[in-house]
Amino acid sequence: SDVYKRQNNTARYFEYYFKDKPNIIRKNRNSVAILTGDETEEQLVGLSDDIFTYFGLGCRSVSKLFIPKGYNFEAFFKGMYAKSEVMNSAKYANNYDYNKAVYLMSLFDILENGFLMIKEDAQYASPIATIFYEYYDDMDSLQEKLRADAENIQCIVADVAMKDQIEFGQTQHPELHDYADGVDTLLFLSNLDRN
Repeated sequence: SDVYKRQNNTARYFEYYFKDKPNIIRKNRNSVAILTGDETEEQLVGLSDDIFTYFGLGCRSVSKLFIPKGYNFEAFFKGMYAKSEVMNSAKYANNYDYNKAVYLMSLFDILENGFLMIKEDAQYASPIATIFYEYYDDMDSLQEKLRADAENIQCIVADVAMKDQIEFGQTQHPELHDYADGVDTLLFLSNLDRN
């Protein structure tokens, strides 16, 4: 979390430094998934792509789940099993072991399946081999929270008829018009000649 705060502080510095110049300065963002408990096995396997592609290090990688109270993680972990080979990577396995040791020594409650840990946490950015989750009461209040936190969110994976939601398994397959942070880079570049 401190790394992400430093990255955002650096972005604020550059925004100030280059305030008189045209610029695109990106801040840290993460992607989230909204689960209802009604997801199909295919959707949860797709979510495993959204979580594990690039070891979860990209802004389009899902690092946080929003789940209803009473959510049963059994189907979720079954869907994640499609990516169990990730433990064959020594770097990933080392991160898994390290983060698990930190959580256990800190007496945090975690659930894990041998290659992925889930932890209840309000933050959006989770460490490698960990997915944070947060409970929601109803879809309206969750959508309001996500709108308020929009500057921290790159993608929302869901099947709940939400504006701009992305289908499960599609976060790492952006369309040509899916610009990072919603900034039309080509329009920005084409306007440089006019300034």
